[in-house]
Amino acid sequence: MNRRDFLSKSAKYTLATTAGLSLWGAKPRWAGAADRVRVGVVGIRGMGFGHIRSFSELENVEVTALCDVDERLFPERLQWLENNGHPTPDTYVDIRKMLDDRNIDAIGVATPNHWHSLAGFWAAQAGVHSTLEKPATHNIFEGQQLIKAADRYNVLIQQHAERRSFPGFQSAAEFLRNGGLGEVYLAKGLCYKWRDTIGHTPVEPVPEGVHYDLWLGPAPRRPFTRNRFHYEWHWHWEYGNGDIGNQGVHQMDIARWLLGVDFPTKISSMGGHFMFNDDKETPNTQMALFEFSNPDGGGDKKKMMQFEVRHWITHHEGGVEGPGDFTIGNLFYGSEGYMSISLNGDWQTYMGRDREPGPSGSGRGNMFQNFVDAIRANDRSMLDGDIVEGHKSCALMHMANTSYRLGRTLNFDPATERYIDDDEANAMMTRDYREPFVIPGNF
Repeated sequence: MNRRDFLSKSAKYTLATTAGLSLWGAKPRWAGAADRVRVGVVGIRGMGFGHIRSFSELENVEVTALCDVDERLFPERLQWLENNGHPTPDTYVDIRKMLDDRNIDAIGVATPNHWHSLAGFWAAQAGVHSTLEKPATHNIFEGQQLIKAADRYNVLIQQHAERRSFPGFQSAAEFLRNGGLGEVYLAKGLCYKWRDTIGHTPVEPVPEGVHYDLWLGPAPRRPFTRNRFHYEWHWHWEYGNGDIGNQGVHQMDIARWLLGVDFPTKISSMGGHFMFNDDKETPNTQMALFEFSNPDGGGDKKKMMQFEVRHWITHHEGGVEGPGDFTIGNLFYGSEGYMSISLNGDWQTYMGRDREPGPSGSGRGNMFQNFVDAIRANDRSMLDGDIVEGHKSCALMHMANTSYRLGRTLNFDPATERYIDDDEANAMMTRDYREPFVIPGNF
């Protein structure tokens, strides 16, 4: 960025399918005085409000722009910034126009899932860093393209899996990496959240102030209903990825990270939408199994990962509890004992055949600070949750959903990042993008 030539560009980058926009990246972006980082937040409801608050709390970071397709959300967010003594940002409904603002150094993206990668890709073309809410991608192709974009346009792209910045999870990873549990052969991710029915909602006119075509973005045109809009989009394949891609992608990322693996070789998932007859398309109960190669291990030379979503009455498991009725966390099993990790990174080991309490750890962190620190230092290696790692973890969730939807076990080649002899599964690695909301295959 700025004096370090981090964001300076001489090439002219264009949007392959979008006419009438400025030539992003044609001139350098300069930071403000004393390395001020100026941030735009895209998607300001729910998690987006968290981005606004968190960036505003950081020293010498200014939220200079807000972008949302629902104009009704702006007054409350602007009032909050004013009440807390922050400058009034510019507002936009179209991210492309926001990215024309040469005063923006980075963006935080908290849109529905089907917009995460496109926002990150367009930001990269504009020479703007991005931290993308989990999951950073809506399909495997998008992860592959975001990695290329980060390399080509020399920007930071982060999957905002914030627990990678928590000292608790970092110390747990170090404990396992140093052999604290012996040979770790199995990791589990748990996502047990009470999810009531969403019922049925009728087609209705688009509410005033909502730019629905922009909300749809790369997805096909569909009539407006409340159950495909705010939050409930999670349960529609065209926009969300179910609970395995909502809360679950956090625990899958932790399971893969601490297990020390990359892409699996075999994937099998099953489940269903039980109890309720409503507008949800995604399963409310889902189980997924993954096999990974482990040349240095004993026996079958492989590691296993198990992930499970439950939606209703259940019990806590293995010391993983809360908050409230939820059970969200991870379990790791090794030759010398097992480890239980809570949602916020509190971990406890149980050692030996008697499962005596052993080493433990805890600690929370701040991924927003990590993102800003990496920008200022011009050092991608500082970034927790770099898109390379984010892509691998998101891919697990996409693979599980593909297996579930096709109803069969899948075999995957980590070297080529393709399913083996399975045209149907490979076709589901991407989507048909609605122009002009396209992530190109070649750029």
